[in-house]
Amino acid sequence: MLEMREVSTRYGAITMLRRVSLEVGRGEIACLLGPNGAGKTTLIRTILGVVRAVEGSIRFEGERIDRLRTHQIVERGIAVVPEGRRVFPRMTVEENLRMGAFVEWAPADLSARRDHVFALFPRLAERRRQPEATMSGGEQAMLAMGRALMSRPKLLLLDEPSLGLAPLLVEQLFEMIQTVNASGTTVFLVEQNARKTLAIAHHGFLLQKGEVVGRGTAAELRASELVRHAYLRT
Repeated sequence: MLEMREVSTRYGAITMLRRVSLEVGRGEIACLLGPNGAGKTTLIRTILGVVRAVEGSIRFEGERIDRLRTHQIVERGIAVVPEGRRVFPRMTVEENLRMGAFVEWAPADLSARRDHVFALFPRLAERRRQPEATMSGGEQAMLAMGRALMSRPKLLLLDEPSLGLAPLLVEQLFEMIQTVNASGTTVFLVEQNARKTLAIAHHGFLLQKGEVVGRGTAAELRASELVRHAYLRT
C-alpha cells in the first residue's frame, strides 16, 4: 500500500532522513521504532508532504505522491494522529470529529462516518457534546483516533500515540489500534514503546539517526540483539 524508496529529506543543510526504504502492506499493522531524534516524526511529515523529499520516491497504492500537496495526499486515503494528539480543547467531541471530515461535508455521509467512529469508540458517543478539555487522557486518545478516521482513511499514521499516557491507558490504546486495524484500516505505527508495539505489529523497521538500521517481522525484531539491547531490556 505504501512504499518509500531511497528517500532523503533535509531541514536546511541538516539531513534528517538518509535513503530510507520501507513498505507497508494492505491490512497490516507496520511499525517504526526509534529513539528521540531518530527522524520518526520527520518521516511521517515527509509521507504527508509537509516536508519534501529531496531524493527518492513515495508511492501510495502504486501512485507517486511525493510531489502532491498535503490535502491531495489526504484525499487519496491517508490520515494521521499527530504526536501529542492535537485535538481542539474548546470544541466538543462532535465538533472535533467534524474537523476530521474536511474532505466530505455532505450531511448524510458525515453522519455515517460519525456513527462508524461511535461504534468503534462508544465512550465518544456518550461524551459527544462534551468539550475535549474536560476529557481524560484515554478519551482524548480515542478522540484523536476517531477524528482521523472521519476521513475514512485506507492508511492511518500514528505518531507516538502512547506519549504521555499512564500505563493502564497505554494498554487501552494498543487495544484501540488493534480494533481500528480489525475494522479494515491499515496502520503505520511510529512508537518508542517497542514491547507493546511489537506485540501487535506484523512487521516493522528500526530507525536511528535518520537511517533504517533494521527490519523484519515482529518476531524477528524481538529476537534482534539491537532491538533487545536498546528497547527490550527489563
